[in-house]
Amino acid sequence: MNNEFMKYPFYLTVHPFNGFWDLKYELSKRMSVMVSLVILFLLILTNVLNSQYSGFVVNIYNPNEMNSLMEIVYVVVPVLFWCVANWSLTTLMDGEGKFVDIFIATCYALVPLVIISFPWIWLSNFISLQEATFFYLSQSVALVWFLFLLFVGNMTVHQFTPSKTIVTIALTLVAMGFMAFLCLLFFSLIQEIVAFISVIYQEIVFRY
Repeated sequence: MNNEFMKYPFYLTVHPFNGFWDLKYELSKRMSVMVSLVILFLLILTNVLNSQYSGFVVNIYNPNEMNSLMEIVYVVVPVLFWCVANWSLTTLMDGEGKFVDIFIATCYALVPLVIISFPWIWLSNFISLQEATFFYLSQSVALVWFLFLLFVGNMTVHQFTPSKTIVTIALTLVAMGFMAFLCLLFFSLIQEIVAFISVIYQEIVFRY
């Protein structure tokens, strides 16, 4: 993985229109996917470290009860849900983006969440309650920056107009909610089936 591809996410965050265009039409897909996976890993790492090592002034987690596996789920599942829902909808709406294009653009849009949040993991240990305002302000900037990049990336990947992009994003969020509901329903059903089989097994064992 050469330096050009490692530096490109930083270029894209400040030049999103040119950056996403080149990402879709000019750069190697294989290398872009590798960089996307690195960005996703860094966001997971940032979330885990943030939960464990952020200062007590801003840390809402109990480190003794923190589950690193769930921190991974909180990052990976929304990204996958977004990509699947967006790809499913835009396929019906004449979007030009393939699934891999959506995944790459989404991961590159996550960069501000990493570059802003990661330094605050350590800085938050040296701030007072009054200075926590700067922490929350930086997190808000990171979120707005991410949403803007996600909007531009979605618009560029599918070659949509701004208004159609807004509609697509809104429908994607609705589809994500529906997917989450179906997943919860599926796992609840599986849990019920496992519990039912367990009860039958215990009845057979105790009876004979």
